[in-house]
Amino acid sequence: MDQEPKNNHKGVWLTLITIVVIVGLAFLLTLNPAITENIRDIFLIFLALFTLLIGIAVVVLVVQVSKLVNLINNEIKPMVDATDKTLRELQGTTHFLGSNLVEPVIKVNSFVAGAYKAVDLLNIFKK
Repeated sequence: MDQEPKNNHKGVWLTLITIVVIVGLAFLLTLNPAITENIRDIFLIFLALFTLLIGIAVVVLVVQVSKLVNLINNEIKPMVDATDKTLRELQGTTHFLGSNLVEPVIKVNSFVAGAYKAVDLLNIFKK
């Protein structure tokens, strides 16, 4: 039961309408050169204003990026360095406790377990 996908021609119609509107506007602009010059001048003014707006946005973006870099260098990096130092000290403490506390306890426990098992085996042979 193969179903064919629905054909969606909205994009095609939108493209055709856009082309027709552009061609119509171009034709109308050629009919009256004085109006065309006025429209061109207005378009150039808007273009200059948008360029100015984009320039201001870029300056604001650069300022924000510089603030972010400053924040990373002066606040985040010291915290990361302090955390790294703490982790190194914790590793040293863990190694010290493992070597001086855990290993001897494990050795004593294994000796006691071995002795218990040996005594237990000897009790079995006595019966």
